[in-house]
Amino acid sequence: MRTTTPQAPVLFIIFNRPEQTKKVFEMIRKAQPKKLYVAADGPRNNGKDNQRCKETRAIIDLVDWECEVKTLFRDENIGCGLGPKRAIDWFFENEEEGIILEDDCLPSESFFKFCSELLEKYRHNSQIMHIGGSNFQNGWVSDSDYSYYFSNFSHEWGWASWRRAWKHYDYEVSTYPELKKKGYFDKYFSNFIEKKYRLSKVEKTINAKEVTWWDYQWDYTKLINSGLSIIPHQNMIQNLGFGEDATHTTSANDKRQENKASDISFPLAHPNFIIRDGKADRRYFKKFFIITILRRKIFAYLRVPGYTNWG
Repeated sequence: MRTTTPQAPVLFIIFNRPEQTKKVFEMIRKAQPKKLYVAADGPRNNGKDNQRCKETRAIIDLVDWECEVKTLFRDENIGCGLGPKRAIDWFFENEEEGIILEDDCLPSESFFKFCSELLEKYRHNSQIMHIGGSNFQNGWVSDSDYSYYFSNFSHEWGWASWRRAWKHYDYEVSTYPELKKKGYFDKYFSNFIEKKYRLSKVEKTINAKEVTWWDYQWDYTKLINSGLSIIPHQNMIQNLGFGEDATHTTSANDKRQENKASDISFPLAHPNFIIRDGKADRRYFKKFFIITILRRKIFAYLRVPGYTNWG
């Protein structure tokens, strides 16, 4: 009888940051997945990316364990929206389930085991669409009897999912105009601020001249399919991507970069129910979205150094 969960396949999305990529790769090396998919967008036309993209891709040659490695290295640059989207498409064309890491998402060792165990446990449960590795509750726990909770929110800084869930992904959020017109979102959210904030991301996607994100669409996909995310009580991902050269996480003063990765305890304590933890979701939205984002907007308005009007 098998007593351990097999290591799930891993998709590693990289680009032009060899320093961060090497750190994340070292954690993948410790996990030693049997299958590793590596997707890299092509260098931009400014000519500055060529050498750094080459150095970043060369890190994959350091695989020194028994592992089937597949690569999707693009010659052209398709951007921060289509690039990850098509990489994940490619991954789930080949695998039924797996773990997804971008080059700036540094996981703890336990992240891989956590995802692999829950991918197996909820494999056939269509309610669960996303397994996250991040937690932004700063140690606060709603129900300490369990290792994780179910949420309407998700964090894409290190996560896992299934082909059955990703097949619903809608990059163009094409159903939004109809659902908005018919009032499906009128009473869905816990308050007006949450509704305005979350739907603003969908409308931003519709109205953008260039879409440089893919995660807002994934959140929308889960929303319209009544999908839940799993949020661990222990944060297992540190984002290394903060700084001026980042596309989205540009603020050097963003408190999220202080969220260090640590290991979750095993064996996992699984809930014997599946219900959204409304208390945890409300606290998360109030603490992070309302307080943190409003503070950023005020600091950006006052032109405080290091802050951008993100959100």
